[in-house]
Amino acid sequence: MTVRETRRISRGVAMAGLASAMFLVILDAAMVNLAGSRIRQGLGLTAAQLTVVVDSYLVTFAGLLLLGGRLADVLGARKVFLAGMAAYLAATAFCALATGGGMLIAGRIGQGIGAAVLMPAALSLVLGLYPSPAERTRAMGIWGAVAGAGSLAGVFLGGTLTGLLGWQAVFVAPVPFGVVGALVVWRAVAPVPGRPGRFDALGAVTITVGISGLALGMVSASDAGWAAPGTIIGLAAGLVSLAAFVVVERRSARPLVPLGVFRRKPVVTANLVMVLIGGTLTSLFFFLPQYQQDVLGMSPLATGMTQLPLAVMIIVGSVLAPMLAKRVGPGRALPTALVVLLAGFLWLAWDPTTSGFSASLLGAFLLIGTGLGLGAVNATAMAVRDSADGEAGLLSGLVNAAQQLGGAVGLAALAGIAIGAAGTHGEISFTTAFLGEAAFVVIALAVSLVSAKR
Repeated sequence: MTVRETRRISRGVAMAGLASAMFLVILDAAMVNLAGSRIRQGLGLTAAQLTVVVDSYLVTFAGLLLLGGRLADVLGARKVFLAGMAAYLAATAFCALATGGGMLIAGRIGQGIGAAVLMPAALSLVLGLYPSPAERTRAMGIWGAVAGAGSLAGVFLGGTLTGLLGWQAVFVAPVPFGVVGALVVWRAVAPVPGRPGRFDALGAVTITVGISGLALGMVSASDAGWAAPGTIIGLAAGLVSLAAFVVVERRSARPLVPLGVFRRKPVVTANLVMVLIGGTLTSLFFFLPQYQQDVLGMSPLATGMTQLPLAVMIIVGSVLAPMLAKRVGPGRALPTALVVLLAGFLWLAWDPTTSGFSASLLGAFLLIGTGLGLGAVNATAMAVRDSADGEAGLLSGLVNAAQQLGGAVGLAALAGIAIGAAGTHGEISFTTAFLGEAAFVVIALAVSLVSAKR
């Protein structure tokens, strides 16, 4: 779809409606993270069980994103966007009714399915609104800024709603945002015709089982140990399924992911970096609220308020990302962003604060927020900048899947390591967790530097 094909409503309004999907998903994730300690107390969960609550959503989201991108291309992106939004909102409301861990996990899986359909369709429609590479870079800046705004609203509302109304409120609040966004897209974006094709169901199954096995094996390690049968079986099943996914894609006439896209250096680099950024981002917002509440003794409201500067700087970094790319070039912009992010995590890991909030913590938050905004936008722009006709859903689904895959597996790995390092059942070594996040950034930086030299 081009600009001429949109209805007689400005594409800015259309962009706002589409960006509501990103805002909604980030808002909900941020609020759930802020409410994590209260959810754990209210439902009687251990730290490992709370990890499963978070990872059940991430695993489903990551595993089905590629299929969601394919659905957008074949069935038409607007139709898929509206269906995904409806599924996501229904599952979100279901989560608010949860009376136990199992029910909450079921609702989170439903959210993951809806988000996996919703997000690539939204990004595909955005790429149709902004067809040139320069416009797409600017659009990705707006997209990233909206993600930061969702995080900003989430840390504020998550702390406020949890403190005043209980953790269930964080699953009620996003619903009105989604309804309004869906109505705007329905009115402002013209229907997009689908492209004939079939769905790679076997590919979707193998990638989902692969991600699930790896994530659940790593979560199991936090309780039972890395040598436990459940851990080994989960990891082995994950690796075998991922290998099967590659074989299936090579032989399929209509692959979920045409492996030829991985011959493009920018696509490979961007997706590898997004895997690592996803692991860093997801684990940060899982561990940080618990650290502030359980170690520094802060209330949910105070935790949310003190994370506002971090969220603001994600927005600032996202807005500045296209300017940085224009000034130093796309190849150098990504390593620059990752250096800033690494400095923030090292600062956080060795911060001397023992109670409350300090100016030192504020400095770490400012660097981390800036680095996340700059890094995520530049990696996403690198992945989708040169997409051809019919590839928008694929490449947008791929880069989103990379981020969510990194989030699911990265959180599971760091949770297993950090819970094991604590030496006390059910507790977390937060210093270990923050240093693990810094290690992810170091690897991402190395990948981006190697790519930039070629």
